[in-house]
Amino acid sequence: MLIYECVGPEVLLQVKILIQEYIKVFDAKTKILIPAGALGIPYDRDALARGLSENPDLIAIDGGSTDSGPYYLGTGRSKYSRNATKADWADLMAARTIANVPLVIGTAGTSGADSAVDWMLDITLEIARERGETLKIATLKSGQQKEKIITAFNKGAITPLEGAPNIDKTILDQCTNIVALAGIEQIQAALSSEADIIIAGRTTDTAIIAALPIARGCHKGAAWHGAKIAECGALATTNPNSGVILMSFDETGFTITPLAHDTSATPYTVSAHMLYENADPYILYEPGGWLDVRLAQYTAIDDISVRVEGSVWHETSNYTVKLEAARQAGFQTVSFVLVRDAHYCAHIHEWANALKASFEHKAQLNGLTETKLELRAIGRNATLGQLETNHSSDGEVGIMAIFTSLYQKQANEAAKMLNPDLLHLPLTPHEPMPTFAFPFSPPEMDRGPIFEFCLHHTMTLNDPMYAFRLQIIES
Repeated sequence: MLIYECVGPEVLLQVKILIQEYIKVFDAKTKILIPAGALGIPYDRDALARGLSENPDLIAIDGGSTDSGPYYLGTGRSKYSRNATKADWADLMAARTIANVPLVIGTAGTSGADSAVDWMLDITLEIARERGETLKIATLKSGQQKEKIITAFNKGAITPLEGAPNIDKTILDQCTNIVALAGIEQIQAALSSEADIIIAGRTTDTAIIAALPIARGCHKGAAWHGAKIAECGALATTNPNSGVILMSFDETGFTITPLAHDTSATPYTVSAHMLYENADPYILYEPGGWLDVRLAQYTAIDDISVRVEGSVWHETSNYTVKLEAARQAGFQTVSFVLVRDAHYCAHIHEWANALKASFEHKAQLNGLTETKLELRAIGRNATLGQLETNHSSDGEVGIMAIFTSLYQKQANEAAKMLNPDLLHLPLTPHEPMPTFAFPFSPPEMDRGPIFEFCLHHTMTLNDPMYAFRLQIIES
């Protein structure tokens, strides 16, 4: 197995040459096949076969996001089963072989951390060995060294986005993983290696789709807009769970075509997707610029496909990438108790307040004042808390007690300390002692380390490849 790295200005030179060669050899039309919104989400295999018959130029799929919380970035581990990931990825590798085009995954292994890229590479090489395939694989890593981020912070090169937490050198030094979100330039650098498979670390959801059309001279606004519409597979269609769509890009716009039976794209389903995970339904910010779709026109060209034109891409003078990071925020133990007594169900929040008061008193006596207790009433307002408007009083409530401490031993000790109260604490001093139900024994469950997001910022780069590392593996 041969491994070598591509670094420095020569990478960008390769990209420029690639773009020039694409423009010479190809017309601007580019087809991207998207099997699903993310690797691990089911998709229609027959629809994928129909997509391959359309002769796509590239197969692209997302590998993760921050949707599942900070644990996966904090640890660099995937949320998905390795066996399930391997099975789905093996199918897409087989599809790549049939189509003889690049297969690209972005934000590999849920978080796109360097260890997640290595995990995905290991799976890829294992599949290749089992099939006797010889492959050229490019990995694009986006993990950041803390020292470089601290230096950039001190130089004023890091800017908070709206709602970003306050940061300082101490917080940055506590980060277990920091990633930068790659844009099209970094994906184009990987494409310039002519790799069969590209495994990218953290990327914007759109970059892996927009990179090739833009390299081939397609309309930039259309490429970014189409990539945004296609980022979640068939979510922008009448059958979101079908997964597979084909995106066709050219010099003036793009066309989205769902490939599953009984599935259509409509002007409504396509235009509405700009609302998805986006603060402004008309504007989308990406590395190097921003997309404006206020003048976009959505036209149904047949019963299943929609044509879009009129999107505008604006380049910015500074090239910035978004940063994400997580740090350990302590340890947790969770206990759960079920309450069915009608009297207590009717006064569950008062009982929870009594539990909290009892805990605080006992914590003071037992040296556990640094442990925090959070109580959630499952079946009442555990999801929305004070924002809940549906105040039902059904016959059963679950109380989840979450103990957070700097050390696992302390969190577990605090949970055991409250165990008798969870089972028997009376609502008032002069009523009979109740008995509730633990769903299992022991009721205390150690969650281990917990993490929190601590970066929601951008970093300015003089060279788009400065924060990224491209490596080529020939198996």
